[in-house]
Amino acid sequence: MTVPREVESEIRVLYFGEHLPVGTIAAQLGVHADVVRRVAGLLAPRTGSPPRSRLVDPVRGVIEELLGRYPKLRATRLFDMVRLRGYQGSVRTLRDHVRLVRPRPMREAFLRLSMLPGEQAQVDWAHAGRITVPGGFRDLWLFVMVLSWSRAAWGEFVLDISAWSLLRSLQRACSYFGGTPREWLFDNAKVVVLERHGRAVRFHPLLLDLAGEYAVRLGLCGVRKPHEKGRVERHNRFLRDRFLAARVIHSVEQGNRELLAFFDDIALPRPHPTLPGRTVRDCFEEERGRLLPLPATPVCTDQILPVNVDKTAFCRFDKNSYSVPSDHAEGTLTLVADDTRVRLLDGQTEVACHARSFGRQQIVEAPEHREALLARKSAAQEPRGRDRLRAQVPGIDTLYERWVNVGRNLGSMTTRTLTLLDRYGPELLAAAVVEILGRGMHDPGALDSFCEQRRRALHAPVPLEIPLSDHVRDREVVPHNLETYDEESRQKS
Repeated sequence: MTVPREVESEIRVLYFGEHLPVGTIAAQLGVHADVVRRVAGLLAPRTGSPPRSRLVDPVRGVIEELLGRYPKLRATRLFDMVRLRGYQGSVRTLRDHVRLVRPRPMREAFLRLSMLPGEQAQVDWAHAGRITVPGGFRDLWLFVMVLSWSRAAWGEFVLDISAWSLLRSLQRACSYFGGTPREWLFDNAKVVVLERHGRAVRFHPLLLDLAGEYAVRLGLCGVRKPHEKGRVERHNRFLRDRFLAARVIHSVEQGNRELLAFFDDIALPRPHPTLPGRTVRDCFEEERGRLLPLPATPVCTDQILPVNVDKTAFCRFDKNSYSVPSDHAEGTLTLVADDTRVRLLDGQTEVACHARSFGRQQIVEAPEHREALLARKSAAQEPRGRDRLRAQVPGIDTLYERWVNVGRNLGSMTTRTLTLLDRYGPELLAAAVVEILGRGMHDPGALDSFCEQRRRALHAPVPLEIPLSDHVRDREVVPHNLETYDEESRQKS
């Protein structure tokens, strides 16, 4: 029984000062005699039953030793190890014991940093899912650079995260900001750091060259410490919640267009997280004047490498094949590529230029290369029409597969399709092929109808030539007022 402190004090006075018996004190104060004995210290200590043995007791030492060496060892793995040493209990019993004796990790204190305007920018990539490309899928990445003081950011979607792609994105980010801060802070990605051991770091040589041109210092986070670039990490989360959520990215061009509008309309006008009463745009305008100026001439960020040309006059690059003139078959050329085009050089002479494809196993062929090769090969005259369609109309191979599956005559189909190619041109026919494939159709009449519909939508002239003899002098018919015929008829009457 618990009694107030005043009662306990009175019990001690009556027992030790007045030497009254326990019963008298209990009767006078209205408490139980055991309360008086407890306060006076007359109760003998209660002896409990001896502790009950547990199933984990025989292996407790082994468990503590293993957890001391491997603090993150899972309880199920420990169960497999101690069962061989005679443990008879269950996994649940062992898991409850491990939860109590597992060493606790040391808490790490984080240092709050404050940046000066124009001092630092933090760089990172965020995985944004996958998009469909010709021949399969590709991972879609979001490059982001954030100015540490103002929190202004720029980013772009890319399908390539190589060192050359990093250089292009860095250059575009600095052009967007109108200058560059004094430090770029990265994590330890392979396109940034080739080797690292403690404080010894070997940066990628291409990144070092670009940093030298921009007079920028390269900084690195600690290994497995992404919180050291928390500003860009928080901005990535902001983009995931406010931009990527419930949004479907169909292409890089569409994603970058919408992302740039998001930066201008939402990201920049938002309140600054640490400077009350100011927006990110206000701080960015102030920080812009503190940035280092850009180089006078843009730095070359093209990927340059030698490539071998096979015997079919194609060279491989980034999972795709690009055509070159047949004169360079089984030779070596210099490939110069950025994210929009691929050029092939013989010394200083450009022999081929193609739009870069980010598909998989695609054949990018210039029609003039195929025509020149067919002109030299008399034995190749038979498949010439089909090769011409393949070179000028992407996706025609899929249509050929459908014609084979339904039993159509490929020679007849090739002739009809070549007629459409000559009549409407490669662009209209290619768009019609995409539409007929998207609808799951294969009828050549539908292909002709789609071509005509697109011609009318573009208000293009009717692709019909009327042959006229050489004696016809005026081939252009000038329309005139038909009422003149009525006047002539009335005069004759």
